[in-house]
Amino acid sequence: MKALVCILLLLETFVFVIQQQVNGGLNENEISQQISSEDGRQNPPQTDTLRAEASTDRQQYCDLGIPDIHAVLRELTATVTEQKANIRELTATFTEQKENIRELTATVTEQKEINRALEMQLRDEMNKKNEEMSNLTLSQVEELRKENRDREIAFSAGLMQSGSGYVGPFTTEITLTYKKVFTNIGNAYNPVTGIFTAPLKGAYMFRITVFGHGGTTAIVSIYKNGEHVVVAQDAVNSSNGVVLILEVGDVVYVRLWSGRRIYDNQNNLNTFSGFLLFPLREQELCRV
Repeated sequence: MKALVCILLLLETFVFVIQQQVNGGLNENEISQQISSEDGRQNPPQTDTLRAEASTDRQQYCDLGIPDIHAVLRELTATVTEQKANIRELTATFTEQKENIRELTATVTEQKEINRALEMQLRDEMNKKNEEMSNLTLSQVEELRKENRDREIAFSAGLMQSGSGYVGPFTTEITLTYKKVFTNIGNAYNPVTGIFTAPLKGAYMFRITVFGHGGTTAIVSIYKNGEHVVVAQDAVNSSNGVVLILEVGDVVYVRLWSGRRIYDNQNNLNTFSGFLLFPLREQELCRV
């Protein structure tokens, strides 16, 4: 029975010490005082004989292998102290991580603001560039239209304005005047003189038709700047054409050979036509 009381006393003291360590900790003197206080409560004043017997029983149980309560408590105190230190370190680490997260959050927010500002700036610049490109495109289109209008050169004319009859023969070559104008885009052909004057440097296509009647062979030629180029001749009907490289101011016309005659009527049997194939730059014209 005494042994059981001793064990319960030790267990109660052990539990109390642990609780005190968790709540704030006790030093070794306080632990000893607590044990003495517990002994006083559990063992009221006894006779010397009872104290001797209790001391003997306690020593016997300690000799049986029951651990030293003071050593256990010291070990537990050291463990609790170590754990508290670990908890402090973890708390400090957690606080530091929170600060790092707060800084990172602030950095991300700042970067978002920067990205938003850059995006707005880029959008404004793109809108400005698009507007400039649109204006430039409209300007270029208008310029191309004007240039194309300048390049629209074509004409076609018949020999007689009305009626029917012969032209020729003559004792010398004459320049034919095709008076019935079908088309004269660019006004480069003159129906009074029968001469086409090149307004642009470029490649031009020219074509003539000729009709002979009454047994006399009709012969006409295309001339460039006074030089003979091609001939069309036939007793009935003939045609011919040529592509010429002209500079600004070059002239092209048709001449009837001397001693020859041609016939024309409302069917426009004799025609003179031409048009600009494409303009040429100075270097292209020189290369040709």
